[in-house]
Amino acid sequence: MIFSISILLIAIIVVVLIIFSCSIVPQNYEGLVETLGKYSKTEKAGLIFIIPLIQRVRKVSLALQPLEISKYSIITKDNAEVSTSLTLNYQVTDSFKYFYNNTDSVESMVQLVRGHLRDIIGRMDLNDALGSTSQINAQPADAIGDLTNVYGIRVIRVNVDELLPSKEIQRAMDKQLTADREKTATIAKAEGEARNIELTTKAKNDALVATAKAKAEAIKTQADAEKYRIEQLKAALADAPDDYFKNQSIAAFKDLAKGENNLIVMDKDNLTQLGNIPAVREIWKKQDQD
Repeated sequence: MIFSISILLIAIIVVVLIIFSCSIVPQNYEGLVETLGKYSKTEKAGLIFIIPLIQRVRKVSLALQPLEISKYSIITKDNAEVSTSLTLNYQVTDSFKYFYNNTDSVESMVQLVRGHLRDIIGRMDLNDALGSTSQINAQPADAIGDLTNVYGIRVIRVNVDELLPSKEIQRAMDKQLTADREKTATIAKAEGEARNIELTTKAKNDALVATAKAKAEAIKTQADAEKYRIEQLKAALADAPDDYFKNQSIAAFKDLAKGENNLIVMDKDNLTQLGNIPAVREIWKKQDQD
């Protein structure tokens, strides 16, 4: 009976020892084996055997891991305060360095990223920093690559999620933006009014020119008609016989004698020219009736 119990106890102990001597390292992990608290070897993913109570396994992930860095303040070259938040992706490249060379390799990496980002943005003006986020993203990962290798970490990517000026600067920028918009609107309105005045003035000038041209054409037409009438009158007088003018002269003297002002002084050779007056009048009346 005692022998059977002993065998059972030994079997249980053996099973327990086998269970505790087996360890599984997951895929994309490495196992750091410590013997009595001292590193002894590195094991790859899979089933490994250790000495219970003497050895233990520390499992380190080699997968790509994201990390968010909370907001913190940075001063730009022109003494403007901006706040930024980051997201970075890192990967453990050496599990021994990662676990044993630093008490907290991830926090050390974060401090390096923050320090280099302060240096990058601190050499830029506010406007340049706000407009160069993509360029800023590419620089920290390259700058800290060799330094993080000391901790067995490689930073794959650093992304600036937001880069915001302080509230005071933001208010000043909003006022400046509003002023610029109002200035642009005022200039556009003034240019529109100036263009409207220009077009109105041109239209008025064109109307005046057109009116002047029309009046000139009317005057020319009237002058041509008057010229034509005079030429017709001259032609009619030229065809009239001498007796006609003599008769008209006698009639003119008769009409003159009837009036109150009946004194005329003229050369005797021109007496017959008095007949031209009623003759011209008759021809004129006839042309008017036509």
